[in-house]
Amino acid sequence: MQIVISIDDTDNLESRGTGEIASLIAEGLTEKGWGTASLVTRHQLLVHPDIPYTSHNSAMCFAAEIDEGAWEQVIGFAGEFLRRESAEGSDPGLCVVSLPGLRHTPELVEFGRRAKREVIAMPEAYQLAERLGVHLSEHGGTGQGIIGALAGAGLRLWGNDGRMKGSLTFARETVSVTELLAHPNVDEVRCVTGVQVSARDLVRLGEKPKTVLIGGASVLLVSAAESADVAWQTLHRRQLKDY
Repeated sequence: MQIVISIDDTDNLESRGTGEIASLIAEGLTEKGWGTASLVTRHQLLVHPDIPYTSHNSAMCFAAEIDEGAWEQVIGFAGEFLRRESAEGSDPGLCVVSLPGLRHTPELVEFGRRAKREVIAMPEAYQLAERLGVHLSEHGGTGQGIIGALAGAGLRLWGNDGRMKGSLTFARETVSVTELLAHPNVDEVRCVTGVQVSARDLVRLGEKPKTVLIGGASVLLVSAAESADVAWQTLHRRQLKDY
């Protein structure tokens, strides 16, 4: 069974980040034999004075394939992990979506997109989750993180938002597009201006290159190189803020 797990508001300024906690939950599913998880994505939500957040107001999400009978165990494990591992002063929320059981995907996607531009209250999040058949729960503090958790799930299902957690690592600074596509976390190499990228082209890797979620794929975005020895260079992190 395909599911999506999204969490939000688990950290404070001194603790480990929500992305690390999401990764640990994903690893736990595999270790317990319930299924396998995909890459974790970070989804930037609205930064506004009326929204409490630690530093960036971003939700973390991953998809997984689990055994049919593991649904309740997965929810229990993730919820207990948040309760136990979330930082003091945080307001963690958990969202777990069963794709076969999701009643209306576009409505959840629209909620996620709205959370990037509007202030949304907790009652609306709970009402939507109940209507769509989505698990949504609080695990400490005010539980305010349920809003971001639900939004993160919607944005992940949209498939056109989010940066992959972690960065790509290669032995050399310059690699071919063919080599990049052989990496398990790269589905596509794409120029931001739409210019065709050839498999034989060389790409200079910047500091901690990241892929982004576009069309449901893990895409490495590149731009024209500033020097003539290679065709392309990866984008700087500040250039990925829109994802």
